Amino acid sequence: MSSPIYFITGPTATGKTAAAIDLALEIGGEVISADSMQVYRGMDIGTAKPAAAERHDIPHHMIDIADPDESFSVADFQKLALAAIDAVRGRGRVPIVAGGTGFYVNSLLYRDSYSFREAKADSEYRESLYRRAQTEGPESVHRLLQSLDPLSAERIHPRNVKRVIRALEYIRQTGEPFPRGQSPAERRAVPGAKVFILTLARDIMYDRIDIRIEKMIAAGLVDEVKGLLDAGYAETLTSMQGLGYKEAAAHIMGRATFDEFKETLRMNTRRFAKRQLTWFRGQCRGEWIDAEGLSARDFILPQGKD
Repeated sequence: MSSPIYFITGPTATGKTAAAIDLALEIGGEVISADSMQVYRGMDIGTAKPAAAERHDIPHHMIDIADPDESFSVADFQKLALAAIDAVRGRGRVPIVAGGTGFYVNSLLYRDSYSFREAKADSEYRESLYRRAQTEGPESVHRLLQSLDPLSAERIHPRNVKRVIRALEYIRQTGEPFPRGQSPAERRAVPGAKVFILTLARDIMYDRIDIRIEKMIAAGLVDEVKGLLDAGYAETLTSMQGLGYKEAAAHIMGRATFDEFKETLRMNTRRFAKRQLTWFRGQCRGEWIDAEGLSARDFILPQGKD
């Protein structure tokens, strides 16, 4: 029988971190973060990293492993996360992959369908694309992708600037279309995979998003972003394009009032959650769970004890 590996994923604000910690406490697990922003050091509040006490009680991996100005790709993530999974199993514990970055999740869940050709980072080109997206709008870089790789442009939402730019970088460096892998129906999950996709009624999810934003702001999100800018981390960096960081940077740089910053972050987070739902419906196979009022013990452990 294959060793189990749990995947707890889904859109933002659905309780993935809490569910992963609950499960880890019950079965002797360790958490592998599948969040593309939590890899960065010094970016804690806006990425909703687990609290230090939680990380002390339950080992977490793939958190705080890169500086904000370091290039970090899904290929880097896959390589390091697979090593972490092997190490967790080597200690006789159970790996629990938890996070909402779908591409990261699938690179582990369907690892045989996700192989990546190395592409040398080009920070100057990347930052020029972010400047273009800021001055001309995200549609301008999406149109560039459409002219070079129409199939990728069709799959990637125009407002997903990070993914659009990642695809353009890959094309520039390799001269090849951005990798698509197999179709969802053709992919085979790794042996022992137990996949749970958390979801909520839209009004409940939106309420949770609003509450999370208020808590982040109260915890010092603006000061965190100001500290990063003061430390010399440019707002055009990939890391600084994450939710909360780009909106706060716009406020700090005088392009938005505080109220405008809050409202933009609220709307952008809601749109992001909707895109995540759409992505998981089409790209990830698992058991969909209405997470309202439930703990990991309620919806995971009965299946895990078959």
